[in-house]
Amino acid sequence: MPAFSDLSQQDPSEQALLQPAGWNGQGFDPPLQLGVMASGNGSNFEAMEMAIRRGDLSATIRLLVVNNPGCGAQRRAERLGIPCSVMDHRLHQDRRELDLELVRRFQDAGAEAIVMAGWMRIVTDDLIQAYPNRLLNIHPSLLPSFRGLDGVGQALQAGVQISGCTVHLVTEDLDAGPIVAQAAVPVMADDTRTSLAERIHREEHRLLPIALMHIGQRWRQG
Repeated sequence: MPAFSDLSQQDPSEQALLQPAGWNGQGFDPPLQLGVMASGNGSNFEAMEMAIRRGDLSATIRLLVVNNPGCGAQRRAERLGIPCSVMDHRLHQDRRELDLELVRRFQDAGAEAIVMAGWMRIVTDDLIQAYPNRLLNIHPSLLPSFRGLDGVGQALQAGVQISGCTVHLVTEDLDAGPIVAQAAVPVMADDTRTSLAERIHREEHRLLPIALMHIGQRWRQG
C-alpha cells in the first residue's frame, strides 16, 4: 500500500510524481478504461485527466457521470472534451434505480473500472457487484479514522496533528474497503477547515493517479 507525505513540506526541486513499486514506465496496453463519478467541483476529475495528458497515468476517461446538473465537474468535462452524462438523482425513485442506470451507462461506454471522485451519494450493491474490486473512492482523511461526511471537520474537532487522504476500494460498509494508497498532511495550529481542506485536495490530486497506476497493475495481472 503506497503511503506518501505532503509534498508542500519539501523543497520544490525534490518534488516528483512517485510511481508505484514495480512500475516500468511502459504504461498499460491498452490504457485503463475509466468511468468517473462526481457531484461537485470536479478538481479530482480534472487532475486525473491532466495526469493522463502528462503521461503520468496510462488511462482513458471514457465517461464522466454527474448527478448535479451544471456542477463544476460537468463544466470541466465540456472544457476538456470528455464525454459527460448527467444523471440527476432526484429524478430516480431510489438509489437502486440510479445505480442500475449508472452500470448501464458505464458498461455502454466501455469502462473497466470506476472512480468516485467526489460522488456525494451512498452507492448500492448493484454498482459494487457490477465492478467488484474495481470501484475506487477517494476520502479526505487517513482511514479508518474519520469515516463518513466532513472528514476534514472531524479531524479538526478531534485535534489530530496529522490528517490526509485515502484511496480505497468501495465495499458495502461506508469508507471501510481495502486501502489502496494514502498521503499524510500535517495539521497546522492555525488551520481552518478551508485551509486544511485545500492542502488535502492538493494531495488528493497527486495521490489518485498514483493509486490508479498501482491498482491497475493488479487489475491487468488478474
